[in-house]
Amino acid sequence: MPVRRRVVVAAASVVAVTVPLVFSLSAGAQPGTGSASRAALAGSETGLRPPAKESVATGSGGAVSSVNPYASRAGIEVLRHGGNAADAAVATAAALGVVEPYSAGIGGGGYFTYYNARTGKVSTIDGRETAPARMTSDAFVDPATGKPIPFPEAVNSGLSVGVPGTPATWRKALRDWGTLSPAKALRPATRIAEDGFVVNEEFRAQTEMNEKRFRNISSTAKLFLPHGKLPVVGSRFRNPDLARTYRQLAREGMDALYKGAIGRDVVRTVQHPPVAPGADAKVRPGLMAAGDLAKYTALRREPTHTTYRGLDVYSMAPSSSGGTTVGEALNILGNFHLSAADRVQALHHYLEASRIAFADRNRWVGDPAFSDVPTKELMAKKFAKERACLIKPTSTLTSPVAPADPRHPGNGCTKGSGNHEPYEGPSTTHLVASDRWGNVVSYTLTIEQTGGSAITVPGRGFLLNNELTDFDFTPLAKDVPDPNLPGPGKRPRSSMSPVIVLKDGKPRYAVGSPGGATIITTVLQTLVNRIDLGMTLPEAVAAPRISQRNRPDTEAEPAFLKSPERAALERLGQHFVEAPKTFTPSPEIGAVAALEFLRDGRTQAVAEPKRRGGGSAMVLRKTDGAAGAAQ
Repeated sequence: MPVRRRVVVAAASVVAVTVPLVFSLSAGAQPGTGSASRAALAGSETGLRPPAKESVATGSGGAVSSVNPYASRAGIEVLRHGGNAADAAVATAAALGVVEPYSAGIGGGGYFTYYNARTGKVSTIDGRETAPARMTSDAFVDPATGKPIPFPEAVNSGLSVGVPGTPATWRKALRDWGTLSPAKALRPATRIAEDGFVVNEEFRAQTEMNEKRFRNISSTAKLFLPHGKLPVVGSRFRNPDLARTYRQLAREGMDALYKGAIGRDVVRTVQHPPVAPGADAKVRPGLMAAGDLAKYTALRREPTHTTYRGLDVYSMAPSSSGGTTVGEALNILGNFHLSAADRVQALHHYLEASRIAFADRNRWVGDPAFSDVPTKELMAKKFAKERACLIKPTSTLTSPVAPADPRHPGNGCTKGSGNHEPYEGPSTTHLVASDRWGNVVSYTLTIEQTGGSAITVPGRGFLLNNELTDFDFTPLAKDVPDPNLPGPGKRPRSSMSPVIVLKDGKPRYAVGSPGGATIITTVLQTLVNRIDLGMTLPEAVAAPRISQRNRPDTEAEPAFLKSPERAALERLGQHFVEAPKTFTPSPEIGAVAALEFLRDGRTQAVAEPKRRGGGSAMVLRKTDGAAGAAQ
């Protein structure tokens, strides 16, 4: 094995050292599920040159797909040495916290969907952040004016920081289904943080997009603007503070954050943000206290479930709106025949179903511990059939469409005016993993905005989330209960939609995406592309995206705006605008990571070919041969 270099390379240096990532497992370990014996990762090395990036990989033995090759490789190496899908997912997520720190990390939260091959059951973990005990429904209202705090001021503040749920999610996933301890699962990511990774164009572009607000926080500027400058493409980026934090979590367990020194540093930072001298922004302190961290629990929830074209579709129940909204839209579409023979009508129905489902989502979905969320009723086929009657093949509904009450059948076809979609941050990341035993993970995690709250915990190497801005600052409508107002201990509504699809009780697809509220439409469109329009999974992921969320305009990627379908849909009344620039300087919607389990027993891992610079799909053992496209 080549000797590892311990010399610190300056941020502007171009690094060309390559060292393989290596693991070894203790003899006799039998990875599996539940309380299986814990396999031990003896150590790892990480090279600086990123692994080769491929958007499609087909083979056997297990698979991982994510937005970054360092992260995907960490998961694959866990699989190679006997770990299972849950182990690989946590290892991949921890690595994403290093190489995708503006999208995810231990300062955030997420939702974990798991298929257990032994039981044939799909389960989920709600690792969403929670509001501090001192947060009230008017927390984002300026008492001096009686008006909502300006959104940028709310984002870039301690007030926006929710109690992180990601470390608790990892602990629960490994306890319930994994074979590794958290210490072993964190080891690959720790090495990447210590030794560094190669800065790519996306990392630099995302840093540049956040440069102004990063400079307002001294700890963030110190970490992400080395020597006061943007990181150089091709240079090594190291995060020794995060490596030390991961090692402390490995030694002391996740309670080091929830009940220990890491948590004390988090609380201190939230309450007293380290504002840089001369900062040109008002950075409000937050409300989090040590007791909020100590009380946090990652929750096991029953997944949402519906059937679509002979498939069983499972996803995340509230506090996320992803499962109910994707499920309701699919149930609506189930009343129509969609096919590639009439792509325009298929896309028209997809847009209208999404428009209607978002109207119901905005009215009814919130944290079920605080609101009576009619989850089963929203997912009912009868309710979807009523809502489907609003869709006409020759005309477009006018947004905002009014919601219907799923608990009172018979009102679903009534037209009316509703409320516009509230804002939701566009960042986040997604990964999928499978193993040789047939277990599958679909996992979406986030710190909300690209760059979160912009507040780095000094000496800890990670950004804090701004998830609490996912709450509605004020009620969306007068005299109508709003399920998504802030509240003590409450989880803000999310759109994360980690989906696992079964056919005859066996996995067929796993899919998910980042993108705020566009997560829902990205996952929905990918499923429609694959199931209804007969695209291969790589084609379904690469196809131009359009996102309708009960708005007058439908956001569209540039490739769609140049397509012949645009004009045909506009003749039906649809109206398109270019999608905003979020992750990168290019207008993009989502960034899918997905798996398909082929009839011949192989697995096809799929990542984005271009969006966010292209993702990374890997399988344990690659095989030749084309994957079949037929459902």
